Amino acid sequence: MILLGTANQLRLAALINLVKVAGVTLPVASTLKSLGVILDQQRTFDGHAAAVPKFCNYHTRAIKHVRHFLPESVARTLACSLINSRLDYCNSLLHRAPESTLKKPHRSQNTAARVILAANCRSDAKPLLRQLHWLPVCQRVLYKMAALTWKTRMSGVLTYLSEHLVPHVAIRSTRSASLPLLTVPKLITDFSRHSFFLFCIYYLK
Repeated sequence: MILLGTANQLRLAALINLVKVAGVTLPVASTLKSLGVILDQQRTFDGHAAAVPKFCNYHTRAIKHVRHFLPESVARTLACSLINSRLDYCNSLLHRAPESTLKKPHRSQNTAARVILAANCRSDAKPLLRQLHWLPVCQRVLYKMAALTWKTRMSGVLTYLSEHLVPHVAIRSTRSASLPLLTVPKLITDFSRHSFFLFCIYYLK
């Protein structure tokens, strides 16, 4: 099991090493892997953001060994199925993550783009990503969140998400009053900003 909390709360619970549940003793861990996602005690997801590039780099090196045998279209297909799919898996958890957390997945994506297009290892990755029609990692996260929010708002099927999407009611008549904006809850601590129910976009333009 894992204890989630602020730095102060975790410090107070530092002496808890074992927890008994239904007669079974469970050790308390600093990280926990669930459905391929690595959770940490403060929900920064730094461990998850560091593990994803390792998986992607493994497949990038494998593609690099056989790249000269493959046409570009096949190499693109392999990259999308093996690398981009991993970068996109549960990447909504990295929404509002600091730039330092997204740096490693971003570098991994840049390396894959250079391998697929057989470019120099020091070449600028931005035009390569544009040529491949790949969104950078940070923009992939925003796109995923925007698409999920839009589908939830329009269909209302995901009740556990739609109940948190509260339309914004404008107090004054402004130019943005007619836009489909959502209410943004007021948060104080970084820990509250990483709450699971906040993993959605609070505004649509």
